Amino acid sequence: MIAQKDKKTVYHTFMLCNIIILCLIIFVSLSVGAIKIALVDLVNALFGRGEDSTVFVLQQLRLPRTLLAMFIGATLATCGTILQGLFRNPLADPGIIGVSAGSALGAGIAIVLLPTGFFLGYGTNLIAIFAFLGGLFATLLVYQVGKTGYGTKMLLILLSGIAIGSLAFAFLGLLQFIADDQALRTLTTWQLGSVANGDRYAVGLSAVVFFIVFYYFYRQSLKLNAMLLGDLEARHLGIDIEKIKKRCIYSVALAIGVSVSIAGMIGFIGLVVPHICRTILGADHRTLLPASALSGAILLLVADVLARVVAAPAEIPIGILTALLGAPFFIGLLIKNKEKL
Repeated sequence: MIAQKDKKTVYHTFMLCNIIILCLIIFVSLSVGAIKIALVDLVNALFGRGEDSTVFVLQQLRLPRTLLAMFIGATLATCGTILQGLFRNPLADPGIIGVSAGSALGAGIAIVLLPTGFFLGYGTNLIAIFAFLGGLFATLLVYQVGKTGYGTKMLLILLSGIAIGSLAFAFLGLLQFIADDQALRTLTTWQLGSVANGDRYAVGLSAVVFFIVFYYFYRQSLKLNAMLLGDLEARHLGIDIEKIKKRCIYSVALAIGVSVSIAGMIGFIGLVVPHICRTILGADHRTLLPASALSGAILLLVADVLARVVAAPAEIPIGILTALLGAPFFIGLLIKNKEKL
């Protein structure tokens, strides 16, 4: 009982600290940039008061960008938590099922192969649609390869995800080879990841997708906890593990496909955040999912703030910063777990 109380205390302390940190980072995100906004002006601009330029910068640029970074980061971290639980492997990442590579290929097809005039002002939306369809197709293909007569084998899904991801990036390389200068510039910028173009539509879509998949995953927390014991043990407890795996993988595909289609390629959030939260709080999904979502929002928002201020007035693509953070962390995980691999 004491141990259980200790776990609850650690969880509540962790969440409270993260909420305080998130509030501070939100303030910093809304304040810094090419135009610095003081606290009083910030509060006034939030309610539509003050100078028109300040109100425009805050309400039309920084607030949507801040909210988008939070929801995208929370979504990536939540999906990483689910995949690491399904694979029972701390090295699992949302890109492992090929959805990120499929989304990149879909966006590349839209940017390079569709005529420029075909967009008619809706180019961004079409890129998002093609990116989502590409990610969904890659996931369906990975899942079909991973199916056997005895159910779904997660190792097969892992290997097929790596293979299909490599194939998608190979085709993406061909698209880059045949692209003109404008298409190549657009594709390169999109691949590096950014939340700079966030608008109300993007924020609304990312928020809806996050809350839907988070609600579903949280409802499955106890079943996911049981699956950590192994497939055989979970079946003995009456859990339809094939149905859970299928629905979880498709939900991850939906969430990651939408996130990548909006913000581009942003890696390692789904790898780093769940592992840190699991180390601190344990593997119980009832506490791990909320903690990962909140921490993911913080991490991507911090990366976005750094992207704006480190090389100001220029802006570093956010995907570069997350890779600089995640790649060394991934190497450290490999070294730590090399005896178990």
